[in-house]
Amino acid sequence: MCAAKLGGGVVPLALIQMACSPDPSENLATASERIERAARDGARLICLPELFRSRYFCQSEDAANFDLAEPVPGPTTEALSKLAASLDVALVVSVFERRAEGLYHNTAITIDGDGQIVGRYRKMHIPDDPLYYEKFYFAPGDLGFQAVATRYGRVGTLICWDQWFPEAARLTSLSGAQILCYPTAIGWQFDEGCEVDAAQHDAWETAQRAHAIANGVFVAAVNRVGREGEIQFWGQSFVADPLGRVLGRAGAETEETLLVECDLAAVEHVRRNWPFLRDRRIDAYGDIAKRLRD
Repeated sequence: MCAAKLGGGVVPLALIQMACSPDPSENLATASERIERAARDGARLICLPELFRSRYFCQSEDAANFDLAEPVPGPTTEALSKLAASLDVALVVSVFERRAEGLYHNTAITIDGDGQIVGRYRKMHIPDDPLYYEKFYFAPGDLGFQAVATRYGRVGTLICWDQWFPEAARLTSLSGAQILCYPTAIGWQFDEGCEVDAAQHDAWETAQRAHAIANGVFVAAVNRVGREGEIQFWGQSFVADPLGRVLGRAGAETEETLLVECDLAAVEHVRRNWPFLRDRRIDAYGDIAKRLRD
């Protein structure tokens, strides 16, 4: 399959929605097998869920979990870089990055089709909620919001909690992203009933579809699935186009590889007709840098 030109072309995008076991080696093997299968099915850009090499350990504050971290480059990126090169696919890979002794990040690595690491994004918004005690583990990102060129388009990576912040989507889009990829680990952690569960999921998806519309980009959110401890991960990985239309959505309970074709020409087409970036009042947005406008 021909590589997409950066300005356009159809990119077959795969989201690997998976359940994660306690064994990191098993999870890496599962992800690798799913990547190979997706590539055989035609995928050229493939995204993995947040922290896919382990169970979601942030449900408790336990210093022993730091042993799960690894450097970049390290075992995960080295194995998947070789796989990307052998298959001629670009990958978005979530890792628990050990930057130095006692300094860790929640990081998304972008690997191009030649196996080279072309992007490193460290999660900027770090939650500290019941069963999501990420501030205990992760230092806030310090590399800013960015987009990187791959042979299959310009990809911007953001991670899970970043999904709720329009500033993150906007700044990543302004960096040149055509596709925003969100590795994710989100689910229901309390028995609040079907109505509340549905409202929470709908808010999550709606917020991201709004990012797609406001920025004229594709949005791809890839979640894990299954129950881990006190969290029932809700799956439902999806891809939305620059008009916010859901092009494909995985189920809520099953492991799936969602394969969606993204025509990058739609970015230019939608932005010409809905020129939100043109009409931004950049002279009037100074207060956005304040915590709260008094």
